Amino acid sequence: MKTAVQSLFAKPWIWSFAGAIVVWLLAMGATHGQGGGAMITAALSLAVFTVIVGVGQLFVITLGPGNVDLSLPANIGLSSAVAMTVMNGNSSAIALGLLAALACGAAIGCANHLLIWALRIPPIIATLSASFIIQSIDISYGRGLQIKPPAAFADFTNLRIAGLPLLPLLGVLFTVAAALLLQRTIYGRSVLAIGQNPRAARLAGLKLGWTRFATYVLCGACGGLNGALLAGYFRGANVDIGDEYLLASIAVVVIGGTSVAGGKSNLPGLWGAALFLVLLLTMLNTFGASAGVRLLMTGLIIVAVIVVAGSPKAQR
Repeated sequence: MKTAVQSLFAKPWIWSFAGAIVVWLLAMGATHGQGGGAMITAALSLAVFTVIVGVGQLFVITLGPGNVDLSLPANIGLSSAVAMTVMNGNSSAIALGLLAALACGAAIGCANHLLIWALRIPPIIATLSASFIIQSIDISYGRGLQIKPPAAFADFTNLRIAGLPLLPLLGVLFTVAAALLLQRTIYGRSVLAIGQNPRAARLAGLKLGWTRFATYVLCGACGGLNGALLAGYFRGANVDIGDEYLLASIAVVVIGGTSVAGGKSNLPGLWGAALFLVLLLTMLNTFGASAGVRLLMTGLIIVAVIVVAGSPKAQR
């Protein structure tokens, strides 16, 4: 029994869940034990959106140092507008709208990699530059967009089964599929190998260029899917709908136990980290903290996790 417990706590992702439980208990204390179940349900409903973009960001970060997608917020905003325009309030066009959002996100991921490959500039610069271009397109295309999602789609994103929201349950299946893709396929193992040692991966015959291209496209598609689902959940597209996911998508990857140096990933930790962040924001809101304080706390947590993960003891 003792060995099993020690083995469990040796896993990096377990600490994100432990942090979420601690924050939930603190929030419960602040509310004198009221609404604990409702708080968890609400946290699950919001955490799933962070997990979806977190999956894409995790694949990118696993590629190695410097790899990150900063265009996700703009991607989410534009994809939400595209999805709502294609659906146009028509339930029969839901599948087509989702496909359009996925295609929009994938195209953005493709453009990101093209900038990185063709101009030989760091991913952080390429994706940040792309985000400004995408945001400009979104402003001209999506600002003032009044199209509401089809009632069936909005109801689906808010549907509950036995008191539990359906979307997080599907999100768990999505995470499992991503884990199988990363751990059980040639592509996924190539991502891990490139993140651990790009030179060795090249000498082993792995296709670095195509693997990186596929990873940025995958990340972009996750952003597109997230944009469509957010538009359904909040019952409308918005230019700023993805703004909070720039920091959050990176935070859940780091807090969830994935190495920022690349080559090591922890998909289960995304859920613990997402719940931790949502519950932390809930607790700070309960105490009346401002948006600036919430961002400051998130940034400090990310820095602390990176420092702890980079310590000699953690590396051993």
